[in-house]
Amino acid sequence: MIVAMAQAKFLQIKQHILTKVDSGKWREGHKLPSENQLATDFACSRMTARRALTELTEQGILRRAQGMGSFVASHKAQSSILLVRDIRQEIEERGHRYSVKLLTQEALPVDYAQADLLNLNEGELVFYSKLVHLEEDIPLQIEERYVLPSRVPHYLEQNFSQMTPHAYLCQVAPLAQVEHTIEAVLANDSQCQLLQISHKEPCLQISRLTASRQGVVSFAKLLYPGTRFKLGGQLVFNN
Repeated sequence: MIVAMAQAKFLQIKQHILTKVDSGKWREGHKLPSENQLATDFACSRMTARRALTELTEQGILRRAQGMGSFVASHKAQSSILLVRDIRQEIEERGHRYSVKLLTQEALPVDYAQADLLNLNEGELVFYSKLVHLEEDIPLQIEERYVLPSRVPHYLEQNFSQMTPHAYLCQVAPLAQVEHTIEAVLANDSQCQLLQISHKEPCLQISRLTASRQGVVSFAKLLYPGTRFKLGGQLVFNN
């Protein structure tokens, strides 16, 4: 019963903050009440208040400055560079509506570069999907993913309007290792149209290789408009 009450208080604090931010009453840069003040206002422990602030910070809603407090973050979507998360979950945790456009879902032969990454021979078939993920009907990410049929034989049978490729792969081939690189790029004509951006807008591209305990599972390229997305992370060291 005590645990359930703490959970309810934690959700109340998160919803209170989200309501203030979404309504525009707390704008970017607004300083939030302290953990102690929130604990008093919601009749809960400081730990419960801290958990709410920490999770909203991880979701990109808030930013925290050591010794200064918590502030409403930039309106750009933010993802942690230290975590591999489901984009649908990230968007919905921000209180926004998620949608997706499936462009391609097929088997195709890999070229030399993809074959080298996936430990295949050039020309071998892989499963390929291409989607655009949207936040409040605004394109946020183009996802291109190459999946090994031997690891995930039913990939092409999935309905990715109901579950993202990442979420499905985590179910059938849980992550054991991830390698990714991040670079600034300019989108080509097709990508600009899909993201509804100009040719001059810089983008962030994440190239991600994932493996289960059985070996490599997939390689993905994730492209974000630079004006709508940022990466962040926080490390805490206990000395």
